[in-house]
Amino acid sequence: MNKTALVTGITGQDGAYLAELLINKGYKVIGLVRSYSHGNVTGLEYLGIVDNVEIVECDLMDITHVMKIIKEYEPSEIYNLAAQSSVSLSFTQPIGTINFNITSVLNILEAIRITNPDCRFYQATSSEVFGHATLPIKETSRINPISPYSISKASAHWITKNYRESYGLFCCSGFLFNHESYLRSDNFFVKKVILQAIKIYKGEAKTLEVGNIDIKRDFGWAPKYVEAMYLMLQHDTADDFLICSNKSVSLRSIIEYIFDYLNIPLHHLKINEKLFRPTEIADMYGDNIKARNELGWIYEMSFFDVLKILIEEEIRNDKKK
Repeated sequence: MNKTALVTGITGQDGAYLAELLINKGYKVIGLVRSYSHGNVTGLEYLGIVDNVEIVECDLMDITHVMKIIKEYEPSEIYNLAAQSSVSLSFTQPIGTINFNITSVLNILEAIRITNPDCRFYQATSSEVFGHATLPIKETSRINPISPYSISKASAHWITKNYRESYGLFCCSGFLFNHESYLRSDNFFVKKVILQAIKIYKGEAKTLEVGNIDIKRDFGWAPKYVEAMYLMLQHDTADDFLICSNKSVSLRSIIEYIFDYLNIPLHHLKINEKLFRPTEIADMYGDNIKARNELGWIYEMSFFDVLKILIEEEIRNDKKK
């Protein structure tokens, strides 16, 4: 009998690529959405797998609803990717961000404990929880969140760890650093820059307006990162893993690469200090040696190679519109 996996946040970038991976491995995939009216399945359609995923409504803030779904489908694995995932938005919506990102995780874990304790659970945590950390960041680095988003993700991580240690559930947290793809939401930095740069290239816009671009981040390729999620739940023991590329690049160098690729002069770039975040981390990159050694997850892509893929895919799809 094929395994069944529940994937929350299936309409997002990671949800779509993870669903594709699980389908290719023979899983029955159940995708949970808040409501059918908000269940944008364009990512699943883009990957050609929408007919292979069963979309189910589930209010993650209602534990009785979560329990009902788990009892009905009896999943062997649950991947929790649902979240308010924008750091910038979390500063304007701190209560909503913290409430949802914490309560939803607690509800899923408690529902697993009560109804299906053999089910394995993956929690999408974030590198943002480490804040101003000594580099490179490792699983043992001090957690020091500095935004409402990272506070919520740090709390979700500790809840997951507590259910593993107190109740013996097989639950893992993945500390994923930034990872990009064509399916990335338009409100994320790299996607926004590429889309606006293409508009400038086509003569539809004059400038790219950005905030602080002298910070550095660890970026990777999303389809490869979801492989690590799967590997965590196949591991002999439940644990937490840091998933990253092992190096950081500046946001300025990303813009310069995109502009150079499209032959756009840099005078189209405008810095707006009003777009600076209240708190910011100058540099962040991680060490993926634990995932490499224990999970066999190997990542060797340069982010500029990823950028080339992203730009070409955006241009190719833009021509189809």
